[in-house]
Amino acid sequence: MGQKAPEFEARGIRLAAVTYDSPAMLAHFATRAGIGFPLLGDAKSEVIRRFGILNTNIPADSPFHGVPFPVTYLLDAQGVVRKKYFEEDYRERLTAGAILTREFPDAAGDLVQETTTPHLTLRARASNAAVWPGSVITLRLEVELKPRMHVYAPEVSGYLPVRWTMPGGAAWLAGKPRFPASRMLSLPAIGETVAVYEHRFAVEREFTVGQANELRAVLGDAKELVVSGEFFYQACDDKVCYVPQRIPLTFRLRLGELDRQRVPAEVRAGKGPA
Repeated sequence: MGQKAPEFEARGIRLAAVTYDSPAMLAHFATRAGIGFPLLGDAKSEVIRRFGILNTNIPADSPFHGVPFPVTYLLDAQGVVRKKYFEEDYRERLTAGAILTREFPDAAGDLVQETTTPHLTLRARASNAAVWPGSVITLRLEVELKPRMHVYAPEVSGYLPVRWTMPGGAAWLAGKPRFPASRMLSLPAIGETVAVYEHRFAVEREFTVGQANELRAVLGDAKELVVSGEFFYQACDDKVCYVPQRIPLTFRLRLGELDRQRVPAEVRAGKGPA
């Protein structure tokens, strides 16, 4: 979250985090991790309960009772919640970069590849250059077609539609691509009307990084996750349909390690809800 703080603040959004930890624990963690935005302690989980996000899967006699489900709220200037991103599994978190790409069209993420063909230019982006076990990021393809060119949308039949394929892996999961709305194009020469994309369009999908043990089993001690895919299309202009093309895609993501260091026992004393 802290890495994307400047980008949020540039859009008028301030960051703050609420946990069930004591102020002393949060101060220790913030100093060690170099966190510059406010960390708010809800030691009795009162605010957590009022928001209805107490993790009731944790028994009341557990020292971890009181922890919330991971949730990110977007509030307006009056404090009204305008958007909520809820995570059922605390081990998987939608990154701040992924939220930025969903909320702000200009926050497309880091450019990882640019390919130009006679028909189009494709730019591949990732919402985060670095990921951690359990990160959920957004991958994005931006397609800029040459003048008078069009490609066929996924819903067409009888033609070759665009496809973005990404094989799954033992240490990651690629979600389904989200294509934008197409437009209907009349083809008088053959008397048909078909769904196409022209000019510019973008496709997004979520990408979930596996847990530490899954990553280790596949990558060993490697510090980079390399994921391949392919963008397929057939471009046509007002006279000719060209030979179908396949553009190989490669996303290289730096792998970070989760911070598992605990604060000293004397700081932890008294942690938890009443």
